[in-house]
Amino acid sequence: MKQTQRFKRVGVAITKTKKPISKTTESTNDDSIIRTGHRPKSVTVEIKSKSSPKPKIAPSVPISAGPSFENMTILPHHFFQIDALDLAPRLLGKFLRRDDVVLQITEVEAYRPNDSACHGRFGITARTAPVFGPGGLAYVYLCYGLHTMLNVVADKEGVGAAVLIRSCAPVSGLKTIQQRRAQLTEKPVLLTGPGKVGQALGISTEWSNHPLYMPGGLEILDGPKPEKILIGPRVGIEYALPEHVNALWRFAIAGTPWISAPKNTLMPQ
Repeated sequence: MKQTQRFKRVGVAITKTKKPISKTTESTNDDSIIRTGHRPKSVTVEIKSKSSPKPKIAPSVPISAGPSFENMTILPHHFFQIDALDLAPRLLGKFLRRDDVVLQITEVEAYRPNDSACHGRFGITARTAPVFGPGGLAYVYLCYGLHTMLNVVADKEGVGAAVLIRSCAPVSGLKTIQQRRAQLTEKPVLLTGPGKVGQALGISTEWSNHPLYMPGGLEILDGPKPEKILIGPRVGIEYALPEHVNALWRFAIAGTPWISAPKNTLMPQ
């Protein structure tokens, strides 16, 4: 299972009534330019303030004034205790928060009981036990021993279903995300892929069984509902039965660049 805002230029004129200046002086300072005439009675200082532009990050869902995450609601336990196929699209637009990092969920995949692509098909093991827990827990596993995959457990306890978080858009903590990903980029490649999401959040398999509905650690916050959703078959499950390979259980926010490949298999819902 593969896991659901410049500064205006400031002109300051300072008049000095000291002795006349007999020569012309030009400052080479990058932030200010001093110009004087021949034997003038005053010196005019023009200060130009420069500001570095903020990173331009394409949002998945427009956020007018930027959300105040301290006042946002953590999704309750019961929100997750529904069929994975229903939970998956409902997670789109919601926010994942850990320390200073906040990500908006843009792409997910649903994995259900009796699904030949779901880890639950192996039954309860030391690795898959969290999948059979109550909805709202985290299920984290390593893919190929390298990539940390974050899943949100769905449905009632004992069912064995989850939603894989495939892609996200950065909302807060960009520097931390870039450090963890070892990529100084603001492009979608930063977070389009489940392993990238896990790395950006700085989690490991030890986060399995963590309640995502409890404050502290890793949380899922309420967020805006997408206007349009794309659907398509899940990625990388060629080993599964044809009916499951072809099932349209992959969901993404329409119009956002923060979606993993392949994109050509996605279509309007």
